[in-house]
Formats: sequence, C-alpha cells, structure tokens
Amino acid sequence: MKTLQIRHVPDDVHRRLKARAAEEGMSLSELALAELRRSLDKPTRRELFERLERRKPVEVEGGLAAVVRAERLGR
Repeated sequence: MKTLQIRHVPDDVHRRLKARAAEEGMSLSELALAELRRSLDKPTRRELFERLERRKPVEVEGGLAAVVRAERLGR
C-alpha cells in the first residue's frame, strides 16, 4: 500500500474532518480514505457527459410538447 500526505490543510477543514472521524468512530486516516473512495465511485462531469452522448435519443409520441401538456394537465 502507498502513503498519501496532504499538505496545507486549512485548520477549519482539519477540525471538521477530525470531528467527523470521531463521530464515526474512525481515525482521521480511515475517514479520509473512505471519503477518497466515495469520491472515486462518483462519475466525473466529463464521464457523465460522455455517457449522455452515447445514449440514443428517446422518441416521444406526439413530441415533447405533448408530454409537457399531459404533465400540466395531471397536476
């Protein structure tokens, strides 16, 4: 395993991370690693746009205006 060091962490960020780690019953390192993993599980904006570009357009019977009209009438 590798070691990661983060420099120049503002005092308020460090304080909040340390408090959250204590609330979760984790060390600061465990919390930081969990947060890094969680952030990597989310797609980046670029990945989201690439996924959207690969999707096929959806054809709606009657067009988009019909969908909006039906939604408004349903309220």
